[in-house]
Amino acid sequence: MPTAWKQIAGAVAVLMLGATAPVQATELQWFGQSAFKITSSGGKVIMVDPFITRNPKTPAEHKDLGRLGGVDLILVTHGHGDHIGDTAELAKMTGAKVALNADMGRSFALIGWVGMKQMIRFNKSGPIKPLGDGITVTMVRAEHSSMINFANPATGKTELYPGGEPAGYIIELEDGFTIYHAGDTGVFADMAFIRDYYDPDLALLPIGGHFTMDPVHAAYAVNNLLKSKAVVPMHYGTFPPLKGTPEQFLQALGNTATKVVVMEPGDARKF
Repeated sequence: MPTAWKQIAGAVAVLMLGATAPVQATELQWFGQSAFKITSSGGKVIMVDPFITRNPKTPAEHKDLGRLGGVDLILVTHGHGDHIGDTAELAKMTGAKVALNADMGRSFALIGWVGMKQMIRFNKSGPIKPLGDGITVTMVRAEHSSMINFANPATGKTELYPGGEPAGYIIELEDGFTIYHAGDTGVFADMAFIRDYYDPDLALLPIGGHFTMDPVHAAYAVNNLLKSKAVVPMHYGTFPPLKGTPEQFLQALGNTATKVVVMEPGDARKF
């Protein structure tokens, strides 16, 4: 959302809540890898890539899915296990809608993870309002791969299912605050389009390397393409190939106008 429209949206939110009512901040909680819980100023809860119970970086006290409370929406960026994570169990526990690329959604239904009626199958550049008016989600490009490995309990064998195309998400909240979750990706020139068209306030970017951007590539994306107001590094340190570190990211960024927020797994921050 362009900056002028964000300011208008914020003003409208204040008016709707009442002149004396404080506008709540957006809260972001990180569980390690690319798993985030977003709680909007209006109280809606969105989980992205909820890889929690088997995540080696998620603190033990946060592995109980019941502690997450209510979840309104689950977004899945692509079909790898460290991103699908606990989607099926969370969907059953909470009744949350599951939004994902159309082909991966069909695979989810075929496997029996999530029923079609609980899913929102969509594709890139087609904005949706999965929770009614106020929150808009747009799927955007990511440079990666996507395949579902399914351990079939009936046969004991691993089966492969289509994961569709990998993606990132633009999440525009009720007060205009806009988050770009990049998913697993390398640098691509259309990140400049994401900056110009969606003007994200906060970017969640992988820095681990090997399968995604490393710290130097991620720094280039921030400084030259996205130029978001803030960035949270993610998808590093979870498995041995993901060697990139926040320290390397900060060094590569140099003197930047973007605020860098380094979180520890389990941390929650307000924006």
